[in-house]
Amino acid sequence: MAFNHLPAAMHDALGPLSVTPVTHSVPMAKNHRPSGPTESGDSRPSPDMILDRLAAGAGRAARITHTEHLPPRPGTHAIWPDRIRPEVIAAIGRAGIDHPWVHQAAAAESALDGESVVIATGTASGKSLAYLAPVLSALLDGSEAPNGRAATALYLSPTKALAADQRRSVKSLASPLGNAVRPAVYDGDTPVEEREWVRQYANYVLTNPDMLHRGILPSHPRWASFLRALRFVVIDECHTYRGVFGSHVAQVLRRLRRLCARYGSDPVFLLASATAAEPSVAAGRLTGLPVKEISDDASPRGELVFALWEPPLTEMRGEKGAPVRRTATAETADLLTDLTLQGVRTVAFVRSRRGAELISVIAKERLAEVDRSLPGRVAAYRGGYLPEERRALERALHSGELLGLSATTALELGIDVSGLDAVVISGYPGTRASLWQQAGRAGRSGRGALAVLVARDDPLDTFLVHHPEALFHQPVESTVLDPDNPYVLAPHLCAAAAELPLTDADIELFGPTVPELLPQLEAAKLLRRRAAGWHWTRRERAADLTDIRGGGGRPVQIVEEGTGRLLGTVDEAASHTAVHEGAVHLHQGRTYLVRKLDLEDSVALVEEANPPYSTNARDTTAITVLETDTTIPWGDGRLCYGSVEVTNQVVSFLRRKLITGEVLGETKLELPPRTLRTRAVWWTVTEDQLDAARINPEILGGALHAAEHASIGMLPLFATCDRWDIGGVSVPLHPDTLLPTVFVYDGHPGGAGFAERAFHTARAWLTATREAIASCECEAGCPSCIQSPKCGNGNEPLHKRGAVRLLTELLRAAPTDPPGPEGSPAPEGRSAPPGSPEDQAAPQDRQAPHGT
Repeated sequence: MAFNHLPAAMHDALGPLSVTPVTHSVPMAKNHRPSGPTESGDSRPSPDMILDRLAAGAGRAARITHTEHLPPRPGTHAIWPDRIRPEVIAAIGRAGIDHPWVHQAAAAESALDGESVVIATGTASGKSLAYLAPVLSALLDGSEAPNGRAATALYLSPTKALAADQRRSVKSLASPLGNAVRPAVYDGDTPVEEREWVRQYANYVLTNPDMLHRGILPSHPRWASFLRALRFVVIDECHTYRGVFGSHVAQVLRRLRRLCARYGSDPVFLLASATAAEPSVAAGRLTGLPVKEISDDASPRGELVFALWEPPLTEMRGEKGAPVRRTATAETADLLTDLTLQGVRTVAFVRSRRGAELISVIAKERLAEVDRSLPGRVAAYRGGYLPEERRALERALHSGELLGLSATTALELGIDVSGLDAVVISGYPGTRASLWQQAGRAGRSGRGALAVLVARDDPLDTFLVHHPEALFHQPVESTVLDPDNPYVLAPHLCAAAAELPLTDADIELFGPTVPELLPQLEAAKLLRRRAAGWHWTRRERAADLTDIRGGGGRPVQIVEEGTGRLLGTVDEAASHTAVHEGAVHLHQGRTYLVRKLDLEDSVALVEEANPPYSTNARDTTAITVLETDTTIPWGDGRLCYGSVEVTNQVVSFLRRKLITGEVLGETKLELPPRTLRTRAVWWTVTEDQLDAARINPEILGGALHAAEHASIGMLPLFATCDRWDIGGVSVPLHPDTLLPTVFVYDGHPGGAGFAERAFHTARAWLTATREAIASCECEAGCPSCIQSPKCGNGNEPLHKRGAVRLLTELLRAAPTDPPGPEGSPAPEGRSAPPGSPEDQAAPQDRQAPHGT
């Protein structure tokens, strides 16, 4: 869970915020999948044949809970707009593309008309070429001016790897144009001696929002000639800019627009997105501009076979004797091994850095038992590697030297991985948009492909593999971001003031909460009002007030104790859970134990080891209601949304056996608490409702706790979040509500929009939660329904049947879900109140406040 710590002066300025952030979300849209025949001379095994081979092992077939067949479809061609330079069209032709798809031509036409546009079509549909054609044409025009740079373009990517990949693509495509197009990457890995050349001569600069925020905008006088000529801003993979990160990026883009106006330019924004709900609304929220939507995908698609895979139950017992499934990590390692042995080019997407490393290690060991030449064909890929390591892996993947790759989402976003036959997704990635993005990495040449989703032992994963309609027959999620979050906006106002004094004319650009924030920033002596506007008052850099990734603080360096070698870094916000003393850390297939975490110097000292276990941190949480914004009666109970203060502390860590996940022991930790002001949704129940649900005081704490855990696990189905982006607390008698209460809150200062989305979809969300608990095959609760991997109370107490009865009674009187912000409807979902389940006598649990 990430807590963003601003300097004390900034916290003092914001205080117990009088500004109420408003989160804007957009309604969902149907995800239509047109179909049609396509010809292929492919001689490789079909996706069905590959899946049959995977299912041939003992007990394997029973693990496939559902198989979805997405048929191939043909493409529809168009012609390029006549305003695109013939030299550019010829260069595209040399790359083997004779005619654009209809959506590519439409996007180019809009860009040339000066309209900002979002291209929201499927993976491998040619979004890059759709924006490159008009951009390259404009750069070619600009190269003929006396200064050789009368037009420039800026490309923004969420990852360094994608920017590097795009530079290769642009350089190759534009090579027939000679020196007219000069692409260059400008990020933290760019050598100092190259940076001046980029500023003075490059006309297509590829960077990321972090570098734009910290490097380019604060140094705008040095970028004056580039910004003065800026014609296009390309924002690739824009659906990834959501939550707090997306809110920060939205303000960075407003700062960019403000500086462009200062230098006399008004660039057109070209955004590329995976299929999303109303992408024009989300893109407009991100840029602050009207954005035209192009979402009719005219590209061809090969057949996709999509299998849902549930690992089997083992004989092992976890916490409180709960049955334990084989881990998704072990299952994915097996599948990656088998696919490599088949010669099937595969990427396994893994949710965590540790998981990516572990899967690679296991696959290498098993391949070595068969053929000692095969382990070198498999590798891990994740963030946190040093630049030279990332580049080497990307080259090996492009060349085909690697046959299997275990990767985090660092490889999900747009990197051109051609020739893949299969994708294995280890655990639901959090959103349907990400699921389709990862699945789309395979079959990019138009050939058939296999995708396998391996379920984790988790309520949402278990629900999805047994309810395939929630994946294949539901629209993708809305993109949730809130640029008006005062914890986001305040540091960007300071950064903007440091770039150019803020004036009254800037208020409309930065949003309606600006007039209320400026006096608070002045009182904190961060800004000063003068005749020319609001000025930054301090010597330090204003851009350093915030980390736009939401982590805050200096990254913690991971250093090998014996040699002093830097292995990598971890965000400060994640350091308490990732590199606490005693934590197991994996890097490039090697295992290290953390010997010391020095928070003052931001260093974690590690030594190489080979422990037979992994580690998981545990925390505790307390919550206080600061302000209730909205209350809706739910029968006698209430559903509420508002501001809260959360105090969180990592208190211990568990050691778990590799592969089985069996708990070996728990070790206490002494780490400082963190305080967070954020947004939450909460619901209360009354004594009458408890009586009707047959919830006596002995099981009340366990029933609330179980409902809290399961609801956190299910929320990502309704909001674009991960369960680690949110937290929860359940209390049998909360001092602020004076009733039994369950809270679910955003794990980011000021909120990220997730809790508000939960409030507006509460009926469907809690109905799915109840169904997930009731349909689980375990007797008294397990990780697939009510146990949480991050529970600070050690998953004690929990009462499965009590939670089902409690949610049944709560939902009996639930009103229809209220419309979302700006009148947007709640997403589709089951809404009928469930009937009363058949219950048996339940064991007693103790009462306690619980935090997850």
